[in-house]
Amino acid sequence: MADVLVMKEIEDKAASLGIDLSTVDLDSIHLPHGEDCGILSDDEEVFQEENLEFDTGFGNIIVVDNTPVVTKEKFAKLEGVIRKIFNQMGVIKDDGFWMPVDPVTEKTVGYCFIEYNTPQEAELAKEKAQGYKLDRSHIFTVSMFDDFDRFMKVPDEWAPPPKKDYAPGENLQEWLTDAKARDQFVIRASSDTEVLWNDARHLKPDPVYKRAFWTESFVQWSPLGTYLATVHRQGAAVWGGATTFNRLMRYAHPQVKLIDFSPGEKYLVTYSSHEPSNPRDANRVIINIFDVRTGKVMRDFKGSADDFAIGGTGGVTGVSWPVFKWSGGREDKYFARMGKNVLSVYEAETFSLVDKKSLKVENIMDFSWSPTDPIISLFVPETGGGNQPARVSLVSIPSKEELRQKNLFSVSDCKMYWQSNGDYLAVNVDRYTKTKKSTYTGFELFRIKERDIPIEVLELENKNDKIIAFAWEPKGHRFAVIHGDNPKPDISIYSMRTAQNTGRVSKLTTLKGKQANALFWSPAGRFIVLAGLKGFNGLLEFYNVDELETMATTDHFMATDVEWDPTGRYVATAVTSVHEMENGFNIWSFNGKHLYRILKDHFFQFLWRPRPPSFLTPEKEEEIAKNLKKYSKKYEAEDQDVSLLLSEQEREKRRVLKEDWDKWVNEWKLMHEEERLERINLRDGEASDEEEEYEAKDIEVEEVVDVTKEILQFEYGQE
Repeated sequence: MADVLVMKEIEDKAASLGIDLSTVDLDSIHLPHGEDCGILSDDEEVFQEENLEFDTGFGNIIVVDNTPVVTKEKFAKLEGVIRKIFNQMGVIKDDGFWMPVDPVTEKTVGYCFIEYNTPQEAELAKEKAQGYKLDRSHIFTVSMFDDFDRFMKVPDEWAPPPKKDYAPGENLQEWLTDAKARDQFVIRASSDTEVLWNDARHLKPDPVYKRAFWTESFVQWSPLGTYLATVHRQGAAVWGGATTFNRLMRYAHPQVKLIDFSPGEKYLVTYSSHEPSNPRDANRVIINIFDVRTGKVMRDFKGSADDFAIGGTGGVTGVSWPVFKWSGGREDKYFARMGKNVLSVYEAETFSLVDKKSLKVENIMDFSWSPTDPIISLFVPETGGGNQPARVSLVSIPSKEELRQKNLFSVSDCKMYWQSNGDYLAVNVDRYTKTKKSTYTGFELFRIKERDIPIEVLELENKNDKIIAFAWEPKGHRFAVIHGDNPKPDISIYSMRTAQNTGRVSKLTTLKGKQANALFWSPAGRFIVLAGLKGFNGLLEFYNVDELETMATTDHFMATDVEWDPTGRYVATAVTSVHEMENGFNIWSFNGKHLYRILKDHFFQFLWRPRPPSFLTPEKEEEIAKNLKKYSKKYEAEDQDVSLLLSEQEREKRRVLKEDWDKWVNEWKLMHEEERLERINLRDGEASDEEEEYEAKDIEVEEVVDVTKEILQFEYGQE
């Protein structure tokens, strides 16, 4: 494909220069000696590639050292013991076991070679059997056979590494200091990945960086916007900067499919799934946790897909994702995963279990962390045919103390939603009716920061309404619920505190019959977009919750995604490649004014670059909000300048268009004048071109077209 593109460029260039390539013998062209004229040869491309490590073909062989030294008589017994141990980690080939024997003593030499069917099984065996204690005197040391080639290349004498001059790297937060206070976003369309500024003042995006085939699957920003991660067959990579996006680190993990950052960007979790050699076995899952800055594997987890498929939703091949959930805040102090009847909580400092043991929770179904505190909420369904009620519990980490528990009866399903500040937890509970033939819905609302964590029950006016969507206001006390039946459900907005009643939930309003199936709060709160995505044809309503009024109603036909920028000033709506037509994105102001539209064929992703939390205290932010007019004068002046510039550009554009029009008209007038004599001849000498000076006459001309004779038979008496 690259050769075709290069040849087309050559043909286009030749055409612009008026050169007929069919008359040129390309093989006879030679560059001057020692010159390349800026043309990179295929060989030079190879030399510029990084040194690659090629597979030597022994990746499925391990070496087990420190085995017992035995005589011929005990050889078979020792082989059987070692095979039994290592067969638990994979399938050993029929002739895949070799234990050398010293020809002089006729005893084994203390090591053996084991060949598996796949490199993945060999890697697993190395991981699991390393340090295996056969007895007090024999503790296994396991190495990959390929490692010995590297060991043999180590020089006999140590030499200090060459000194490198310090070169300061690019400031990874420089993009936050943009003089125009713009935000960046990344898009993927066809084979291209682009990072752009949202230049809403000029009603267009401003390109930053573009690269073809930057990723083989998808891209993902880190939670604080420092890094952009790409996914490749060999592993993942992170890139950073404001304009250059240099590669900062690579993380080797073959066939990686999914990645996830910790909230503070300290760690990167990667996931892959590998088909086993035996089709009856489950897929083999490998999860690595890397230190983002050093690229070092801090801990890995390996097992079958069944081991990681408990609870949660989404993921691939039956595995819920993310497998590990991180505690809230930027400290990245704890992470946890569910197992069968256990909740395993790990300390990130040591990557070991808290108190060296998992928390036993019979039949645990789901759990989630508070966004700000080391508190876990977990859900356990009913057991014993309803004799043991379902429950939601709040557990503090690392003490594992249960802070609050609520028993729930006749539960069909349960979903937990934390508010972004960790102030509230909403538990959406679907319960069976007495007949068990239908369900109804209610909410259990936990006030986490209040004494004894009081719980309030909220039931909808119509208990039978289906809950379509739920969303908390970020950093606020309000939440919105879409409930009812499609295609026109209702949307209710509630507050956890009002001026009249600070300790009770109250309904602010219900919007009847809205074609919406998704809710998108502004990151700054106050505004919400009520969206009808996919089957609802992209209907959008921009709503001001403070004033309880609609600011704008519009649509983005077939929209699949809606995303606020991190400041809450702009909204992006996108149509991705799930639809074949109208792929691209629109940018809107917070109040629903359409700013600009970009169409892209085969459009896959739109992601705003996240911003880290502000360093301003809540008091300072409140002071700025109260004195906004004073601070806004500077930006109003800048907006005025931009507006004048845009007006000037628009006037210049119109002037150019008028000049082009006048030029075109003059060209036709000239042509009209040049053809005057020809028109006079066509009018038999009449000179004037004005139709009013001629008298129209109607002239009838009769012309015999054809004559036909026909003899008719006629008898006497016939009428």
